[in-house]
Amino acid sequence: MDKSKKNSKRIATFSVVHPHAAGIDVADTSMVVAVPPESIIENVRTFGCFTCDLHDIAHWLKECEVETVAMESTGVYWVQLYCFEVYLVNAKHVKNVTGRKKDDIDAAWIQKLHSCGLLSNSFQPNEQTRALRNLVRHRKVLIRDAARYLNRIQKVLELMNIKIHTVISDIAGKSGQDILRAILSGEREAERLAFFCDKRIKASHEEIVKSLEGHWREEYIFELNQSYQTYHFLHEKIRNCDSEIEKNLAAIVTHSRPEGILAINQRTKRKTNYKNRPGFNVTAYLKAIVGTDVTEIVGISEISALEIFSETGFDLSKWKSDKYFTSWLGTAPNTKESNNKVISSRILKKKHHAGQAFRMAASSLYGSQSPIGDFYRRIRARAGAGKATVATARKIAVIFYHMVTEKTNFNPDMLLKSQQKYKDHKIKILEKQLAKLKAA
Repeated sequence: MDKSKKNSKRIATFSVVHPHAAGIDVADTSMVVAVPPESIIENVRTFGCFTCDLHDIAHWLKECEVETVAMESTGVYWVQLYCFEVYLVNAKHVKNVTGRKKDDIDAAWIQKLHSCGLLSNSFQPNEQTRALRNLVRHRKVLIRDAARYLNRIQKVLELMNIKIHTVISDIAGKSGQDILRAILSGEREAERLAFFCDKRIKASHEEIVKSLEGHWREEYIFELNQSYQTYHFLHEKIRNCDSEIEKNLAAIVTHSRPEGILAINQRTKRKTNYKNRPGFNVTAYLKAIVGTDVTEIVGISEISALEIFSETGFDLSKWKSDKYFTSWLGTAPNTKESNNKVISSRILKKKHHAGQAFRMAASSLYGSQSPIGDFYRRIRARAGAGKATVATARKIAVIFYHMVTEKTNFNPDMLLKSQQKYKDHKIKILEKQLAKLKAA
């Protein structure tokens, strides 16, 4: 018996929804493709991973009259194969058949599941959004690398017993950078180095001078110089990346909303200065594209808004409601019911860039006096920091979704009403407890 026919018998039988469907098991060195068994005798074939092999896959699928293809989202290997009507599916949803795991069986199983309509398509952004996403993710990596070299600078200073970081809050600031440049230029006198400190530093002149007295060993100076140059090299690349992101946003404005170009040139208020702030007015571009300023939401900064849009795109109508949106972000409980009872509501651990941006925005609200900050502290006191972060991230995501889809401005009045309603409810409970104590 033919080997492919023997393997196909191990695949379960379901009603067919997509008769012209194929399945691909994606890997680094090979692509195993399965087409419907009735279309060709050898319905499972293994191809290479080079560009010429990808063209061969496309030609073979056309010969087999394939209209739709399903494949797992394995790393980035699937990107070059994204052709036809492709269903990019979650690897967790594609369970292998029992028995020995083999690539040809996996491909046939994916093809069978897809032909029966049992696989849901994953969200994929358009080309403009994908380009923006690649740039924003690359910028994030550069910032992470720059922070690592800043830590190395601080470590070398500590090895030389230079304690300037104990009197200056941030050695990446103007005073810290001026001192580093002076050290690398050959200055060793603590009094002269202290001259570069800003007058607004709270530490006394004597403390600053003491912190700049150390051991000037040559190998440490060499390492300091290397780390310093790399740190500024990375920041130069970050500025170049900002320029490329601005070009991408300008192209999106021109393509989607040409009338928004005039709004970019107008003065648009930005949030207060913060670390790693982009070198251009991100708020103006996002407002011109979306039609509303999402940075007005408490906790959402320019860079977090840019990161979210680079992952979701600017058209959130792809999600039917805010429930679908928050579920995709990984901020909604994974509620499971049995016999009309909730048996589990554990939140899935998703490594999601957009969801992580919302969680970072939520975790920054611990000291905020806004209604959302009050909500975060209330949940944190009852359920802990982890659940409070996810619950607050979901609330921010819902506000974000409705602002973008409905083109409305941020309205804190609704949040204030909700906060006041909770306070009134809490007062009633305390009054009842007080009455019971008096009656006792």
